[in-house]
Amino acid sequence: MRYMLLIYGCQRPEEGSPERASKVGEIKAFAEECRRRGVYRGGDPLFTVETATTVRVREGESLVTDGPFAETYEQLGGYFMVECEREEALELAALCPMAADGSVEVRPVIDVPWLQC
Repeated sequence: MRYMLLIYGCQRPEEGSPERASKVGEIKAFAEECRRRGVYRGGDPLFTVETATTVRVREGESLVTDGPFAETYEQLGGYFMVECEREEALELAALCPMAADGSVEVRPVIDVPWLQC
């Protein structure tokens, strides 16, 4: 089964700082571990919520607003997609370096054949 590891509430160290270089190294090592296990299917960081736009359609009319859909303390910052058993997905979530200062939600993905590329 495929699982999304959804990354929430992590701090992004300043570009060019030693902390940023260290965090990027940890993330690369985590992605490499997922690849080594043969479970890595993708992953991307997201821009901050200030860049988000939300679209709703009500009574046939599009409503476009700046910002994320929900006001929450912890914002979605990125994801990894893995394909493995649930136990391994939970293990990987605990190994994910962002779990140390944020949280990693593990959510199964529904396979819909007609949506696949």
